[in-house]
Amino acid sequence: MTGVTLKSRAIVFAICAGAFVFILALATTWRGGFDGTNATRALMAAIICAVMCWAYAERTIASTAGAIDAAIDRMARAAGGDLESPIPAEVSECVPQLSTAMDALFRQLHANLDSVQRLALFDPVTALPNRVHFRRSCEQLLTDMPPDRTAALLFIDLDRFKTVNDTLGHAMGDQLLAMVANRLRAVVDRFARDGEAAMPLIGRLSGDEFTMFFPALAQVREAERIGRGILFALSEPFDLGDHEVSIGASVGIALRPEHGSTLTDLMRAADAAMYHAKSNGRGRAEHFSDRLAIQMADRVQLESELREAVEHDQFSLVYQPQIAAADGRIVAAEALLRWQHPEQGERLPSSFIARAEETGLMVEIGEWVVQSVARSIARWGALGVEQRMAVNISPRQLDHAAFFRRLREAMHDAGAPARLLELEITETLAMHCSDEVIDAIAMLRADGASIAIDDFGTGYSNLARLRDLPVDRVKVDRSLIEHVAVEAEARTIAQAVIGLIHGLGCEAVAEGIETQAQLDVLRVIGCDVLQGFAIAPPMAEADFLAWARSAPGEAIRAAG
Repeated sequence: MTGVTLKSRAIVFAICAGAFVFILALATTWRGGFDGTNATRALMAAIICAVMCWAYAERTIASTAGAIDAAIDRMARAAGGDLESPIPAEVSECVPQLSTAMDALFRQLHANLDSVQRLALFDPVTALPNRVHFRRSCEQLLTDMPPDRTAALLFIDLDRFKTVNDTLGHAMGDQLLAMVANRLRAVVDRFARDGEAAMPLIGRLSGDEFTMFFPALAQVREAERIGRGILFALSEPFDLGDHEVSIGASVGIALRPEHGSTLTDLMRAADAAMYHAKSNGRGRAEHFSDRLAIQMADRVQLESELREAVEHDQFSLVYQPQIAAADGRIVAAEALLRWQHPEQGERLPSSFIARAEETGLMVEIGEWVVQSVARSIARWGALGVEQRMAVNISPRQLDHAAFFRRLREAMHDAGAPARLLELEITETLAMHCSDEVIDAIAMLRADGASIAIDDFGTGYSNLARLRDLPVDRVKVDRSLIEHVAVEAEARTIAQAVIGLIHGLGCEAVAEGIETQAQLDVLRVIGCDVLQGFAIAPPMAEADFLAWARSAPGEAIRAAG
């Protein structure tokens, strides 16, 4: 240890005392000149005083000073991370209170570091390794693994966990996650191979997602058996107090080295297989395959191209007219998004919207739509066009009240009359709007905008809630009107739905009308507004305005 110790301070004290005595002795014997005899006597007195002071200090503080020096040295080592070494014996003997305090401090620091390590490496809800810990452990196993060793990574996603969380609360959700973790541990114990140095790993990645890694499989089919074991374990009901809950899971399986040799490759493959399992009905285990590899590459390519489309303004809007069934007047036009792909030409939303939603790019695309709609409505208002412009709202936009506030601000900034704006929200999304979103929609409606429920008849509507929503129109889904011209049952169902819509005080809009026969039937059974290729296809803005100035109601009048 370097620095000043108590012993060194005692020596300095003795020297200073001797020096003081020497000076004092010289002063008392001073006779106007230097006297060697007096100086010698003064020096002898100083030496005697210094020795006596040192002897006294050595006798009284030597043991304590050594103990404190040892304690300081021990504290310095603790600052360097050594919390395990014992407290020096001389500290315990000479300064027991300090020894006790140091021991308590080191124990508390050790406990705090253990707690921090647990929080950093383990999930507090399930006590499983978290994402960071799982990845580190798995990567180490993969690094040390022989090149030809067969291993499996399984990606597990709970199927109905969100419903439990929303209905029973987060406390029950956490309890359910802990029970799921225990069942997954049982699966690992069941399939772990005796005698293997590396045990299977299990971790919770986030939310309701778990992973398992089996570092040594005797054969590929063993991964399939593990997947079935997971499905069986999680398909059994869970007892949550007074509630019995069934959730199930979807499992994606990736194999090493067939699907990759790094953790990144294996997790990407297992994740893709898991989503494939979900899309095929859930409650199943799927292996990664070449077909999924192609789909995954296509998704990555699509995401890259979508980002370029956002950066280079490759999107446009087209407009499909909506006409009144009674007299053929144009009452609105639905704004439909198109992607002007530089190589593939015009692409419909069905080919890219789902990926845009997954990647979050729908937010940026939605912002572009907001600004474009506001500018278009402002132009229409300046031209004296009084037809409404209907705009579809995506699920991601509907999750945030801020989207509607930005739309309202964009309309005001562009000087666009709100009476020309109509927002279309799908039936399923409308049933799950938050109160904040409903309030934001109501503010737009108070400005003059109208609200329409889209795809009505495809979801599970709560009619009482639908009645309370600020809705003006309801669009009957095309699946309900597809066969109205050829099937009496289809006509009866469509007429009943239209009657229900009228009973809610809303206008009924039929979309996807492909033939004149469908148009005629819908007009007869009471539909208020009609839309589809039988009337007009989607058009660019200039073409729509030109079409609107012609006589678009002749087909309707002829049918009458």
